[in-house]
Amino acid sequence: MHAAGDAVREHYRDYAQWLARQPADLMRDRRNEAELIFRRVGITFAVYGDKDAGEGTERLIPFDQIPRVIPSHEWREMEKGLAQRVTALNRFIHDVYHDQEILKAGVVPREQVVDNAQFRPEMMGVDVPGDVYSHISGVDIVRAANADGSGSYYVLEDNLRVPSGVSYMLENRKMMMRLFPELFSMHAVAPVAHYPDLLLETLRSLAPGGSNDPTVVVLTPGMYNSAYFEHAFLAQQMGVELVEGQDLFVRDEFVYMRTTQGPKRVDVIYRRLDDDFMDPAT
Repeated sequence: MHAAGDAVREHYRDYAQWLARQPADLMRDRRNEAELIFRRVGITFAVYGDKDAGEGTERLIPFDQIPRVIPSHEWREMEKGLAQRVTALNRFIHDVYHDQEILKAGVVPREQVVDNAQFRPEMMGVDVPGDVYSHISGVDIVRAANADGSGSYYVLEDNLRVPSGVSYMLENRKMMMRLFPELFSMHAVAPVAHYPDLLLETLRSLAPGGSNDPTVVVLTPGMYNSAYFEHAFLAQQMGVELVEGQDLFVRDEFVYMRTTQGPKRVDVIYRRLDDDFMDPAT
């Protein structure tokens, strides 16, 4: 929040003045309230292999009372860059599984692609709808710290397979609005609550032709997955079924899910399962 000489950045000034007026015990009590609610609702994620935490330890999602403020003009520029980047990544994947021009040109060393554990030879020559391989991408952004408080944004990594974390962002926003409603009246904060609607719209748009009311499901590995809360949360928010592999079967080249009313055809599967746990030949 502070730039060189401990000067508060312009877009944090109103928040800094508000924060200075808040009693320390009030902020502590509100943080405790947030953690209590998160624990009651079960908004957690599992940490595996942590030598200090033990195997499969459940942790609450992190909650910071000091928000990350991104000015609208910076966000608009970042948004354009991210859209451009995801388009480029999809074109790269299409090329890798088709003509491999980028490999032939030596732009990317061939061995870094074909010898990669995530490369799927079974996908060579396979055309996917709209040439889109990653409909939902999680791009981790960091910002370089300059002495004057400014800095360029950089991409730390791209998560294109089963990116997680959006549910925690939505729950954090909801908690901030509950605990500090006055902040939202002081600032024009861009909304995020409509994300599940946008996600469902995107998924429904992928349904094969001829389906006016496509059935969408969220495929989860199960309740022991570290991101299971998010799988259940998104399914509930979109109003679709949360299913596991044993809930689905294929008949006459169509996917069906088992329901208490009998089999129901599935048009779109939002897969929250890593490639390593899928059979690429089926």
